[in-house]
Amino acid sequence: MASDIRTLELKSPIDVAEYLFRRLHEVGIRGVHGVPGDYNLVALDYIPKCGLNWVGNVNELNAGYAADGYARVKGISAVVTTFGVGELSLLNAIAGGYSEFVPIVHIVGTPSTLSQKDGMLLHHTLGNGNFEVFSEMSKNISCAMAKMNDPHEAATLIDNAIRECWLQSRPVYITLPTDMVEKKVEGERLKTPIDLRHPPNETEKEDYVVDVVLKYLHAAKNPVILVDACAQRHRVLDEVHELIEKSNLPTFVAPMGKGAVTEILPNYGGVYAGDGSKEGVRERVESSDLILSIGAIKSDFNTAGFTYRISQLSTIDFHSNYIRVKYSEYPSVRMQGVLKKVVGKMGKLNIQPGPKASNDIASEHKKISTDEVITHDWLWSRVGQWLQPKDIVITETGTANFGIWETKFPEGVLALSQVLWGSIGYSVGACQGAALAAKETGNRRTILFVGDGSFELTAQEVSTMIRQNLKPIIFVICNEGYTIERYIHGMDAAYNNISEWKYKDLIPAFGGTPQNSKTYQVKNKQEAEDLFNDNTFAQAGVLQFVELYMPKEDAPKALKLTAEASARTNAKQ
Repeated sequence: MASDIRTLELKSPIDVAEYLFRRLHEVGIRGVHGVPGDYNLVALDYIPKCGLNWVGNVNELNAGYAADGYARVKGISAVVTTFGVGELSLLNAIAGGYSEFVPIVHIVGTPSTLSQKDGMLLHHTLGNGNFEVFSEMSKNISCAMAKMNDPHEAATLIDNAIRECWLQSRPVYITLPTDMVEKKVEGERLKTPIDLRHPPNETEKEDYVVDVVLKYLHAAKNPVILVDACAQRHRVLDEVHELIEKSNLPTFVAPMGKGAVTEILPNYGGVYAGDGSKEGVRERVESSDLILSIGAIKSDFNTAGFTYRISQLSTIDFHSNYIRVKYSEYPSVRMQGVLKKVVGKMGKLNIQPGPKASNDIASEHKKISTDEVITHDWLWSRVGQWLQPKDIVITETGTANFGIWETKFPEGVLALSQVLWGSIGYSVGACQGAALAAKETGNRRTILFVGDGSFELTAQEVSTMIRQNLKPIIFVICNEGYTIERYIHGMDAAYNNISEWKYKDLIPAFGGTPQNSKTYQVKNKQEAEDLFNDNTFAQAGVLQFVELYMPKEDAPKALKLTAEASARTNAKQ
């Protein structure tokens, strides 16, 4: 009776599921990824009512990859799975989102609270009456958990989960039991948007840190800026660009930060990845007496096998929840406020120019003919010449991800990759999510480069792209297997080989027609050059799928160096 009275007191009753999906709409989500299952079906009925589009993926893992790609373009995403079998299939993708700071709202349809309380022997369970085991698996890869077992707490739990997802830029986990879907919550709350602002830094502490930063910045003779992934994930790119443009300091990005900086700026110098850097970049960064390192993630693949040669004594690290000046750390000071004040107070600085990034192709690789095979030394600079402003470029962990380091982007290009988590097959699902987000925000071109081995893991997600009328340009690099793994160990080992599919024939098999798709096969430089010069191809009016053939043992220099370092690390006793 008490709960009935509390429900009657609601000013504007609204169903829990509707409240949840309206909050998702509020923060910018329009496409909801996932796979239906009997524990989430009734909840899915609310999606169109709330102005959302149900995407419907081929499997949960692909759905998670797609949600990851969508979030990197739009800022946040949502994916719905069913209890047990569905949510566990998603966990690899959610772990990747947690690892790489990607905000994904994971909603799990679960058995009713009554069934759970009674420990019923239900399908999709372990048969032992334990309904908490799967949520416990998600606990360490979620920054917040919202278990909606009481309708009177549901709205608060939903708002808190979405807020933490946004602020921490990591996945959250929300359960939606079948008997909670239609329970009532206070709809009046929807009139007040969720507060997605970080609390400001303590003024005194922030001002002190700014003064310390400026002291070393003004004393430096040849400072540089190095931007990495967390500058994107924690939404400080406006402050970063103001710093770059007003200071005019030589600026570089780490591999995971590729695309974070406008690369047409005159002081942009390219990708710094230790020994994997382009000529001139490593020397300029490592000779600097002060590096303003913004949002760094110093993982093995992001540093070309830990080949950074940067002393902490010449580094100021800016992070989402602390600043480190040399060896002094200032916790609970967010970089956004500090960067704003540094830009406002820095005045004139000592500047020594750095190298200039370009898409120039070395003379020994310029020859174009039907006899010339496509090589990485030629391809990535040529891709840079072909790209257009505001393109979205997704590269798979492997040759494509390392190759794109060599590409100078036009203005506004967004790069997606999974350098830290590195789950092969990620990029195909991420392409679907990114292409959907691009469609929702103005039809930017979405371009995927993926190796044949990686493509085979998640190829079926191309069918979702076709069904959703998305128009990505997909390059499958056909080089007979797992090239990155060949360079780590087993160049000719059978376990690095794959079945050679007729890749472009999958497009009609997945529902592609001459009206909504087109396929190409490119086996030499001349054919590639002709394709890059094709205006119809460049316009991306339909889904386009390219088989791009490259030699089995050809790889970017940075990949070879990183693979060698990885092999050494793996072999340490």
